[in-house]
Amino acid sequence: MNLINLLRPKSTATKKSTVIQLEQQTQLLAKKDIGDWRKAWQQAIDIENPRRSSLYAIYLDTLIDNHLSGSIEQRKAMTLQKAFNIKNKDGEDLPDLTAIFERTWFKDLMSLALDSRFWGHSLIQLGDVRQVGNIRYFADVQLVPRHHVVPEYGVILNNPSDDIKQGYPYREGDLAKWCIEAGSRYDLGLLLKVTPQAISKKYMLTFWDQFGEVFGMPIRIAKTISRDENERRRIFNMLEKMGAKAYGVFQEGTEIEIKETSRGDAYNVYDKRIDRANSEMSKVILGQTMTLEDGSSKAQGEVHLDVLKNIVNRDADFIRDIVNGTLIPLMIEQHGFALSGCSFEWDEAVDYTPEEQVRIEEMICSQFDIDPEYFQQKYSIPITGKKVTNVPPMKGFFD
Repeated sequence: MNLINLLRPKSTATKKSTVIQLEQQTQLLAKKDIGDWRKAWQQAIDIENPRRSSLYAIYLDTLIDNHLSGSIEQRKAMTLQKAFNIKNKDGEDLPDLTAIFERTWFKDLMSLALDSRFWGHSLIQLGDVRQVGNIRYFADVQLVPRHHVVPEYGVILNNPSDDIKQGYPYREGDLAKWCIEAGSRYDLGLLLKVTPQAISKKYMLTFWDQFGEVFGMPIRIAKTISRDENERRRIFNMLEKMGAKAYGVFQEGTEIEIKETSRGDAYNVYDKRIDRANSEMSKVILGQTMTLEDGSSKAQGEVHLDVLKNIVNRDADFIRDIVNGTLIPLMIEQHGFALSGCSFEWDEAVDYTPEEQVRIEEMICSQFDIDPEYFQQKYSIPITGKKVTNVPPMKGFFD
């Protein structure tokens, strides 16, 4: 049994004994097919009694796919690595307040919020409020187990099979002070679209393994004129061991034949289907295929990268809306953070490559006088003065 602390009085920042006990159970890892996916989808969109547990179990099984998990991590990383600032109403950076968010709790919150793009609605629980010096922050954040959340009705169930009327409402009362929602209450996430491809790919890999087992190795055939059952057993045993030994001692009159398979269409049947499944999943998660796979040209790769950047920008806007629309107001009103009039903004400063940076600095230095302090701070190199180069005159040149 896992205890998820969701109820805390407003006047304190420490955990209390009032808890909701969520009876979490180990999920059964069973083989899933398209029929299971469609049935689970139907259960999730039931108007009167929506249940997502079956669909989430299929999602969990789907995420074992390396290509899919790599695509998700690539997309998330491009948002999580972006710099940000807390600004006042005049657009000025506030480093002291930005420090509140430059901690593990906020990185985890952003990661969990981005997961909602793939899983659908996610409910995130804020941890206790801590303080170090003048900086107050949340100790941690946790994902409320999705199987227990019914976002359509805004309740948490003690057991996923409980009646919805027995759930604890989290959009009102004490629970609302500690919960952040990410994603629409009806959103089932992008994994709904990629699951059929992941299931098909998994079966294709299984079928290919079976094909390799049947047709991948040559068939060894022994022909003997002996009628002695013991001799036949000895020949059988030697054939069985030839996979490792590669030799055998047979009675005179025994013929050994190695029959190679002539089946050569496995690549087109299986590998092509696996490639198509990978590309279809990439299109759903990344909007394109070439940033995760080999491309045919640099120009095409740049176009595909621009498509991915547009998706990442939408993810960044999604995070900014959650922080400015839900998180910061909750931090101010319910937990007394000094963030009134402040907003979360991404740092959209242009990043230059080292080569581009050198060319820009050379161009500026050739036209303007630059304060040496700039280079001292940037490169941590002490500058004592401008270097003077004395060039001796060439003898006899002016004579």
